[in-house]
Amino acid sequence: MNKAIATLLIPAALACMSGAAIAAPKAAPKAADIVRHKIPGSDFPIALAVSVPATATIHFVSGQVPAVADKSAPPDSVAAFGDTRAQSESVLKKIKEALESMQLDMPDVVKMTVYLVGDPAKGGKADTKGFMEAYTQYFGGAQPNLPARAVVQVAALSNPGWLVEIEVVAAKK
Repeated sequence: MNKAIATLLIPAALACMSGAAIAAPKAAPKAADIVRHKIPGSDFPIALAVSVPATATIHFVSGQVPAVADKSAPPDSVAAFGDTRAQSESVLKKIKEALESMQLDMPDVVKMTVYLVGDPAKGGKADTKGFMEAYTQYFGGAQPNLPARAVVQVAALSNPGWLVEIEVVAAKK
């Protein structure tokens, strides 16, 4: 018999002969849940932070941009895609569809990065109000699984008509 195997088997055999109990393997710990930490004292529809356990699968969804809303408008114009609210609705719908294609849904989103271009109709300022009107259709209210989120204003996106691009990270146990 191999010396290493004998070293392992002999103590176990002696324990059995002496009536000593052999410890059963411990049950695997319960998989931790995804935890969304609320912003203290706030009802703003984002999470302060989201903790994702090692048992979750993480999905990175590339930045999504709006679909054409008006095919008669020049393809590089804001008119072709709509205002910030319309573009945000379009982008969030595309994200929902991408997630569903992976058997996920909006409540699985744990992190969101939003890129807003200043709206020419608003003096070059990002229309965060228009974005939030679209965002709250998917997050907050009846859908309590809020993502950690950043919204930044950028100088431009690759199509001059785009005012919105959003990328998300989703996680599911």
